[in-house]
Amino acid sequence: MQKLNLNFSAKGHGSPWLGRLVLAAGAAVCLDAGLSYKSLHDALKQNEARFATPAPAGPALKVSAQEVAVVRETVQRLGLPWDELFAALESASTQGVVLASIEPDVGKGTVTISGDGKDYLATLSYVSNLSRTQGLERVELVRHERKNPDPNGPVSFAVSAAWSAK
Repeated sequence: MQKLNLNFSAKGHGSPWLGRLVLAAGAAVCLDAGLSYKSLHDALKQNEARFATPAPAGPALKVSAQEVAVVRETVQRLGLPWDELFAALESASTQGVVLASIEPDVGKGTVTISGDGKDYLATLSYVSNLSRTQGLERVELVRHERKNPDPNGPVSFAVSAAWSAK
């Protein structure tokens, strides 16, 4: 086996200016980062001070009684037990019937359900299923209309029911 000579203290043949140039570039980048940090920190402090002071109170908004009524109705609609209604509608689903809209009337405690059935028999079986569901009472077929002259054709319908919105 041959002897291996390693000399870790040998002088390199590189340019002494290259290291100094890299050091200067690094110092310039650090200086730029520090100045950017300081300017952002100052801007943050100014914004915090500006938003910490309360805004001057303006005149109170005038709200009409009609707008208040609309807001109350919206809040009441949002507070209704929608999950129970949707569960009742899903349990009454019939093949060949597609629901188009569900319109609750909070004041009367009713709900109007509109949809389309593939024929009159499918519509009647859906109304029958709705009358047997929990949460809906006095289910009535309010309107039905054939979409074309064919007696076995599609039927558009509307059902009204009393909805116990607890």
